[in-house]
This record gives sequence, structure tokens and C-alpha cells, in this order.
Amino acid sequence: MDLESRSRASDNLPSKSYRTTLLLAYQSFGVVYGDLSISPIYVYKSTFSGKLRLHEEDAEILGVLSLVFWTLTLIALCKYIIFVLVADDDGEGGTFALYSLMCRNSKMGLLSTPHAAQEHLTAYNPEAHCDETRTSLSIKRFIEKSQSSRLVLLLFVLLGTSMVIGDGVLTPTMSVVSAVSGLRIKIPGLHENYTVLISCIILMCLFALQHHGTHRVGFLFAPILISWLVCLSTIGIYNTIMWNPSIVRALSPHYIYYFFNKAGKDGWSSLGGLVLCITGAEAMFADLGHFSKISIRIAFAAVVYPCLVLAYIGEAAYLSKHREDLQQSFFKALPEGVFWPVFVIATLATVVGSQAIISATFSIISQCRALGCFPRVRIIHTSSHIHGQVYIPEVNWILMLLSVSLTIGFRDTRTIGNAYGLAVITVMAVTTCLMFLIITTVWKQSILLALLFTITFGSLELLYLSACLAKVHHGGWLPLLISMTILMTMFTWHYGAAKKRAFELQNKVSLDRLLSITPSLGLVRVPGIGLVYSNTTNGVPPMFAHFVTNFPAFHRVLIFVCLQTLTVPKVPQDERFLVGRIGEPAHGLFRCIVRYGYRDERLDSYEFENQLLLKVAQFLRQGGGGSSEPDSGLSTIGGSSSWLVLGGGGDGGGRKRVRFKGDDEATAEVRQEVWQLLEGREAGVSYMIGHTCVVAHESSPLIKKLAIDVVYGFLRRNSRSPAVSLGIPHASLVEVGMVYNV
Repeated sequence: MDLESRSRASDNLPSKSYRTTLLLAYQSFGVVYGDLSISPIYVYKSTFSGKLRLHEEDAEILGVLSLVFWTLTLIALCKYIIFVLVADDDGEGGTFALYSLMCRNSKMGLLSTPHAAQEHLTAYNPEAHCDETRTSLSIKRFIEKSQSSRLVLLLFVLLGTSMVIGDGVLTPTMSVVSAVSGLRIKIPGLHENYTVLISCIILMCLFALQHHGTHRVGFLFAPILISWLVCLSTIGIYNTIMWNPSIVRALSPHYIYYFFNKAGKDGWSSLGGLVLCITGAEAMFADLGHFSKISIRIAFAAVVYPCLVLAYIGEAAYLSKHREDLQQSFFKALPEGVFWPVFVIATLATVVGSQAIISATFSIISQCRALGCFPRVRIIHTSSHIHGQVYIPEVNWILMLLSVSLTIGFRDTRTIGNAYGLAVITVMAVTTCLMFLIITTVWKQSILLALLFTITFGSLELLYLSACLAKVHHGGWLPLLISMTILMTMFTWHYGAAKKRAFELQNKVSLDRLLSITPSLGLVRVPGIGLVYSNTTNGVPPMFAHFVTNFPAFHRVLIFVCLQTLTVPKVPQDERFLVGRIGEPAHGLFRCIVRYGYRDERLDSYEFENQLLLKVAQFLRQGGGGSSEPDSGLSTIGGSSSWLVLGGGGDGGGRKRVRFKGDDEATAEVRQEVWQLLEGREAGVSYMIGHTCVVAHESSPLIKKLAIDVVYGFLRRNSRSPAVSLGIPHASLVEVGMVYNV
């Protein structure tokens, strides 16, 4: 697994990366391509589930095969493998990665990082690829100046994200039920309840495996999927030669014209089922953080794509001679002697197929959570070498519960397929629209190139989307309901958190005011170190001022800690801490901004404590010992000599002590401050955090009261507390209760 940690370097060092790339490509079969590879089980069945029927002249089957081939080629191969994978965010993929890329390169997003947290950060100072075009500047200025445009853009991104999460419910259900239904071919008298029971058992086993992590699941599932692809291609070749070799002429796109000319409206309606041939294509981009671009491209272009094409051709050849087997064409097309082995592999492959979207769901929710658009949930990093491999227990069990419920409630793959298709094509359409903004504003390319990309792929996706929307009343309402629920959850959490931060910024207290009232309060400085967590990057947070006025005592060394999650995947360890002094040295007050990327794993409390105190000690030694302004604002970080971006220090556990070699390296005052810091550590470290109750102001409109008091309040009460989420030890925790009227 050590090879995987160099996956990104493999794209730049080909001479050293063959083994790494092949290993990642092998693993990707078990994680990325399962959903895409099991589509042949149900594509033809779903396509002909409506009014579309096969006739003697084979116009329909030739047209459907041509549509499948060109859809796979244009969407999966050309759009995703060639173009969209290039739009990675430092190796990360998915809808939110595209949005964070735009946020970092402009002020178009509502998740833009405060300027102070970007100081001296490599990822925020990329080399300019080319000059800004007039189109790029115009688009940026329009969106940046319009708050409503930025809001619509965020909602659009959250819509795509919520649809991907909805896929995490629908994919396992559709895949497993479709495979298990093949039993009824060999056992016609098998009651539907038994197939539902078997499907539910398989689904529960699948979700129970998730805690082992993507890398273990990938190694376990990869041989299964490779065996499945070999079966697909072999049976496809056999059926083509056995039943109708001339079916390969359907690869010519002119049969698409003949198909729509003959089938008319029924042909357009059938697109809602045909779109299932590209389910899982988005997972190639969403799961990019687990692998590398070159490994995903090699696996798809060399193995997955040709095997799928052969499978669809072979099944179409069988259908052209056996029109009566339309609703069970995949299993009916299997040669008698290999039915049971292929059925077993198909059932296992559906489990693999579900894994792709489940992994993508965990990845996307992790991104949303880090950027403040999802309630606090427990995120477990399942690999010590690959930061993108995560497991979220709460989400995993909710997905399992919903998947089992849909299996029991719907039973019919036709209804599930209608819902599935709408979720799939909506995500793809969102990605296409975001790519237009990436091409024009991030890559700074001509608007004609962006329009060419959008029209080429967007027109095809719009055609499929219109067919899926026509089936909303036949099951298509389900992904809309799921996605709208997730969308409102994410947006309300973001809205409530933004209001909470705004209240803290508006009600922060200046240091001068705090120091002026402390003599009258009889302030006492107690031994030890106090870490005060807040969202403010300057001034004194209202929570701490509230504490001091009611309990006039705090530690001799006080550090205001602000945790910032930036719109970058990872922040280098040597750029993570931004340390500075507040007021005069005698006050013993410091501020530390700790910067994480949305893919970074948070340190446990003991390790974080070691890192933080080491950085403060280094800050003092490197020139932070002198006096400064009463409260240096973060806007002056870059030019203030008392603010430094600190590096080094290592990541290991244990206490780090600062040693002095002589008076030329540190003054007596600095040495005294450092020893005071170490003595404070020996006396004990306490963590102070606000236990806030956020309520809407009495004069607020009804919809705001509903969002803040009801929905946001419910989410806060039922999500992990900030202290638990940060891993703060309960014995060292001080919570300050306060009401925020927003």
C-alpha cells in the first residue's frame, strides 16, 4: 500500500511509476467501474419496458445498440476520460472539487477563504497559465458582484452533490435486485418475496463491509469485476458469432436516425432506460482522489470500454433472433452450461458496482462536511497512506436502511430504473455546466471552446434528461425527493453556520476594551495554557468576553485558535500553522490560525497540542518575542514582522522541547517566555469552546425562523458536538454557554 501514497507523483514520473500505475489501475476495478460494468444486466430491459417494441426488420434493436455505443463513447470516453479528468482539484474529483477550484481562483463562490488564511499558501499562489480573457473577466465580475448569482451557483452545485448521494441509495438497490431476479429464469415458481429477501441480505452484507476501507474492499472486489468483464466480453463475442454477426453494422450512427424516424415519441421515451448504460461514469471523476488519472484512463480505455461494447453487441445479436426474451434478455442470452457460474459472478459484480457509488458518496460528504455544507458526522480515514479513503458510519447505515426500504417497497426494477436514470443524468448535466465555468474562468480559454464542449455533451444529456423528466410520475419522483431533502439539509446547515459566524464577527470584542475592563473585574491569571477555539481571525471572540465578565480568570498563556478549512484538497504540513502575538509580551496572548484542506485528516488532541505549542515556541525564537500592536489584525499578516508562517517540527507524538545554544540566538525575554510556555504545558492545557444556542431574531421573517429555529436547530442537536468532532478530551474541556440571536 506504500505504492499508493505516490499515486499523484506517478503522473509526473513515468519512469518510476509503471508498477504504481498498474497497481492503482487494478484496484480501480474494484471501486470505480463496478457500477458502469453491471449496466448490461438491465439496460435493454429498461429501454424496452415502455411502449417501444421490437419488429421484424430490426430497426429498433439496431438503433438502440447504436445509441448505447455512441453514448458510451461520447459521454464516458470522450467527456469524462479525456476532458473532465483534467479538471481535477490537485488530484481530487467530483462536483464539489470543481466548485472549490472556482472558489480558489476567484470570488465566485460563497465558500471563499478569508484573505488572511491564504497568506504564504502555495496552493493560492499558482503560476499564471495564461492571461485573463475578456470573457473570463466578464463572467467573473458578473458572478462576483451578484450575491444572488453566487447563491444560485452554490445551490446548483449542492443539487449535483445531492443527486450523487441519492445515487448511493439507488445504485445498490437497482444492481442487486436486477441480478437476483435472474433466479426466476431457472426457478420459475420462485416467489417474488424470496428474491426480495435475498436482495436485502446481500445489501446488508455489502454495507457491513464498508468499515474495512476502500483499499481492502478494492483488492477484494477487483478480481470479481475482472472476471465479470471477461465473462461479458466472451459471451458477447459468442452471441454475436452465434446469432447475428451482421449486428455490428449498428455501430454506424445513421441507425440512430432510422430509429427515431421509425419509433418517434416511443423512441424518445425509451431514452429514460437507455441512459442507464452510462451509470457510474460520474464515479470515475468522483473517485479520482482514491487513484490517479492515468490509472483510471488505462483501466477504462484498455479493458472496461471494449468489454462493455462487446457485451452490448452480443446481447443485441441475441435479441434480434429472440424477441420474446426481451424482459430477461441478459440471462436468457447466457449459454446453458455457464448460466450458474455467470449468475454467481453477476451477483457478486452487482455488489462491486454498488461499491463505486458508495465510495464516491463518502468522499463527497467528507468534502461537504469540511467546507461547512454538511452536519458534523464521524469521518474515519481507513488508510494511513491515502488521505481520500474515508468511511462515514452514520451515512453508511442510513444508505443501507434506505436501500433495503426501497427494495422492499418498490420490488419492480422498472420503477427503480426510472428513478435511477433521472439521478444519473442530472449529475452529468451539472458537471457539464460547471465545466463551462472551469474552461472560461479557471483555464481562461476561449468562450467558443467552452460552448463547443457544453453544446456537444450538454445537448445529448439534455435529450436524456427530458426523457427522464417525463417519467417523474413513474418513479422519477424518488431521486427528486431524496435529493431535495439532502439539498435542503446541506443548504440550511451552510446558512445557519454562516449566520453564526457573522454574529461572532459582528460581536467580537477588541483587546483594548477587554484589557480596560479587566482591572475592575479583579482578573486572575491561573497557571497553565488555555486554548480558546473560535471562528474569528482577529479580535476577541464574544464567547470568551462573555466568560471573562462572568468568571474573571484565565490562564497565564492564552492562545486563540481558529481552524480554517480552505478550498484546497491538502495544506502542506509546513504551511499549516499561522502564529502571531496579540498585544504586549507581558499579556501572554497569542493567536494561531490552523489551516486544513478539505481532504486533510485532523490530528488527535494530544498530537495537535504538541504541534501547536511547538509552533508557538518556534515563533518566539524566530522573532516574535518583541512587542507588537495591541491587536494586530489578520489583514496585516503578510507585512507584520511579528507574524510568521512556521514550518518543520515533525508530525510525531511526544513533547517537543526548544533548546537554546547561546545568547546570540535568543534574548533573555524570549527564553523566559518559552520556559513559561513549557511550564504552562506541565501545569495543564485546557480547551475552551462555545456551547451556543443559535436562534432567529424576533423580528426575523417566518421562513428564517423555520430554517434557523427548526431545521438548523434539529440538525445541531442531532449531529456530533464540536468538541467531539475536534477530538477534545472531555476532562480538559470548558464549554461556555451563550445565545446567538442572528
